[in-house]
Amino acid sequence: MLKHFLFSLLFIHPVIIPAQTDTIKTTLNEVVVSATRNETPYYNVASSVSIITAEQISQKQYSSVVDLLREIPGVTIIQQGGPGKLSYVYLRGTNSNHTLVLVDGIEMNDPSSPNNAFDFSFLNTHDIDKIEIVRGPQSTLYGSEALAGVISIFTKNGSPKNNYSIQTEGGTNNFFKAVIGASGSYGAIDYFISVNRSGSDGVSASSSKFGNKEKDGFTNNGLTSGFGINMGDYGKINLSYRFTKGDSDLDQSEKFGDDPNYKYKIEEQLFRIAYSKNFFDGNLETRLNTSLIKRINSSLDDFDSLHPMLYSDSYNSASRIKLDWQNNLRFMDNNLITIGVETEQEKASTSYYSQSEWGPYNSIFPENKTITTGIYLQNQFNIANSFFVSAGVRIDKHQKFGTETTYRLAPAYYNDKLNMKLKFTYGTGFKAPSLFYLFDPMWGNPDLKPEKSRGWDLGIEKYLMQNKIIIGLTYFNIKLENMFGFDSNFRTVNIASASTKGIEFYTSLLNYNGISVNANYTFTETRDLFEGSADYNKPLLRRPKQSGSLNINYEYDKLNMNLGMNYTGRRDDKDFSAFPVARMTLPDYFLINIAASYNMVDYLQLTARIENLLDRDYEEVLYYGTLGRTFYLGLNLNF
Repeated sequence: MLKHFLFSLLFIHPVIIPAQTDTIKTTLNEVVVSATRNETPYYNVASSVSIITAEQISQKQYSSVVDLLREIPGVTIIQQGGPGKLSYVYLRGTNSNHTLVLVDGIEMNDPSSPNNAFDFSFLNTHDIDKIEIVRGPQSTLYGSEALAGVISIFTKNGSPKNNYSIQTEGGTNNFFKAVIGASGSYGAIDYFISVNRSGSDGVSASSSKFGNKEKDGFTNNGLTSGFGINMGDYGKINLSYRFTKGDSDLDQSEKFGDDPNYKYKIEEQLFRIAYSKNFFDGNLETRLNTSLIKRINSSLDDFDSLHPMLYSDSYNSASRIKLDWQNNLRFMDNNLITIGVETEQEKASTSYYSQSEWGPYNSIFPENKTITTGIYLQNQFNIANSFFVSAGVRIDKHQKFGTETTYRLAPAYYNDKLNMKLKFTYGTGFKAPSLFYLFDPMWGNPDLKPEKSRGWDLGIEKYLMQNKIIIGLTYFNIKLENMFGFDSNFRTVNIASASTKGIEFYTSLLNYNGISVNANYTFTETRDLFEGSADYNKPLLRRPKQSGSLNINYEYDKLNMNLGMNYTGRRDDKDFSAFPVARMTLPDYFLINIAASYNMVDYLQLTARIENLLDRDYEEVLYYGTLGRTFYLGLNLNF
């Protein structure tokens, strides 16, 4: 019945009632792109969306994207040993591979990873204009990987005037960062270019409280470039190229894991060409995007005095080519129909060799690839500037498992008199098996079906003080089925299931006399529903039941001050180095970060920040180290 109702909504033409007097202020007209794949005012959107702006990034001064995401409701960050180490996102209690990560529309999830998750460890903030986090199943618009949501990152574009910048920062553990950037325009061409290098001696990836003392540092080098060519009546072309090269020291995943020569390297390149043009007085907009991502990563752990019997060498190569053609049609006012088709090819190969006290082990995953093609349809309509509905359906054809259909319904009602929004979403999602799960000679299974999700949320938002205060509460519920697990022969099969549900509370005060406040609290209850698991009916690992954050920013004349407080509740983890594997509970922790900046002159800014002000000792992952109290000073030059 729901599918039939949704299908009717895709083609219904709404009865348009004359719009009421619009009292909605600028704050609610913040444009959201990722929720509908179109620029849509925030008050029109039913999805649970969080937005991080370039201004907020500057105020908080975080160098890494994962540090920004820690303050978002429904997001849990897992980092294995401090900056530059493996970093994953759990959205609303789901797995790390259930979130699609996009940079300028390019899918970042790693085809060579066994589960196709994205590692955030080398993703910096200096070139970011905005981040949108959309929670809940989003496969109707984005296909596989968007089982639980989408994190979409938009990098900076060219500016009307030529602008040049230099950022430098240094701090504890010999941390350093240098960024040189330029943006501007010449005639019909605009540009943005940024070159960066950062690094640190780090701390021990294995927690120092167990006697691990050898520091594990990292270096991160990158280039971001984007060019726009405005051809007038012939449309616009955008070209972008992004390069990242990172090195990181690692430790073993055990209590006494110090390893002085365990090295990890990654090299990543992104290419994108986008073309857009309006036809028929803007009633038809067409967008054509082509992208290529190439990623190579390797790790080497040679014999050493601490591990005289341990050696490993791995090499992974992956690429993804994607073509997306989207068309937006306006048959009448307040109605937008989106039709799109996209196809992608994922390719990967891996090799792994190790020696230990158990003898040698060798695993070769020869190059394999899959092709997925999807077509999607979405109808957005607006009645009286008060009732907004987005309904969509998508069909994907995968080279191995066949066809998968997903759908989504997202209505929202804005009451102008009460200055309040009610919102609801229901959607389905899927995740295609990774190349490793399909084709690996030992673990793979070519007969795998996709993982699936069904999720809904219901929320209310109230706006006060001419919309300078936003108060919101959302309940969410996600069921995960057909999840990947292993049979008695360690072969990948569709066997597991899980559930996650909870509430997200959030409130914001938007720049009242120079003061801005953002606060949130998330309660998440997860359950392993696979009856054959030793963890049946227990919470999923590394998901805290309770988490929250408070951020206060004060701006006065040339001075800006920022205070951030983050709380992470207790959560379960496992000691995978022990036999039998032991389940343990990690204690909760509370962190305080402060940052300040001062504009000495129009073109020169002094920055300072302290992270983990109270010097808390905590673990995000069992036996892995984290930063203690750290200090940073920097200079930003803009001219």
